[in-house]
Amino acid sequence: MKFAISNLFVKVPHYSSTIKQFLKSSYLDSNPSFFPDHEANQWCYDNFVNYRSLMSADNVRQQLSRIMDRFSLPRRSTEFTSRDYYINIRRALCTGFFMQVAHLERTGHYLTVKDNQVVQLHPSTVLDHKPEWVLYNEFVLTTKNYIRTCTDIKPEWLVKIAPQYYDMSNFPQCEAKRQLERIIAKLESKEYTQY
Repeated sequence: MKFAISNLFVKVPHYSSTIKQFLKSSYLDSNPSFFPDHEANQWCYDNFVNYRSLMSADNVRQQLSRIMDRFSLPRRSTEFTSRDYYINIRRALCTGFFMQVAHLERTGHYLTVKDNQVVQLHPSTVLDHKPEWVLYNEFVLTTKNYIRTCTDIKPEWLVKIAPQYYDMSNFPQCEAKRQLERIIAKLESKEYTQY
């Protein structure tokens, strides 16, 4: 998975493989309270996972489940083995964080979309490459502008998820705008040919 879960994992040399093992173990899909506290705590210790952060994530999951039940919303899951598993997670993140996006410019630096802030990926980010489009959770200001807790996304998702926000008429001039304009034109031509 290409999402940096910075608060959940303790920094270790095999950080990326720990994330994959964590996900493959289906621990995300199970209820951590199913395990006695000492077993969950030991599992976290053995897998370099922050126990308190995991419990906090589980509390959020339980709260969302209760909200879905209250409004009779259907629950749809993607099998872990499906090629869409990680895509669906990233699209869901994009739905909530569509305003927190940066684009990799030709110069090699990232520019936040809309406000054109020059940023760099935070050193704690575990992405194994520099994706063209990233969604971030935190903007960290130190001696440099950093974005942290990042994942790569597809720009098509942005214009489909938040078309009003990605309205090109009030978008600053930048490479991201030119690319989004091409994507919007392509999507509109596909919609037009469907009728």
